[in-house]
Amino acid sequence: MAYLVFVLCALTSFACAVLLFRGYREQRVKLLFWSGCCFACFALGNALLLADAVVGERYDLAFYRSLPVLAGLMVLIYGLVTES
Repeated sequence: MAYLVFVLCALTSFACAVLLFRGYREQRVKLLFWSGCCFACFALGNALLLADAVVGERYDLAFYRSLPVLAGLMVLIYGLVTES
C-alpha cells in the first residue's frame, strides 16, 4: 500500500510540473517556470523515495533522495526572490 502512495505522489508532482511548464509556454511568466522546475525536482525526490522503499535495508538513500528536494526548494526561492 505504501508503494502505491509513493507512486501517486511522484505522478502528482510530475503532473504539476508538466502543467506549470505548459502554462509557462503559453503565458511566459517566469514564476511558472521556476515553479515547474521545483515540482520536477519534487517528482525526482518522490521517485527516489520509492526506490529507497524498494531497496529496503540494503542501501540508505536518505541523503540522495533529499538532494533533489533541496534543489527544488532553492530553485523556487531563487525564482520568488528574483521575480518579486
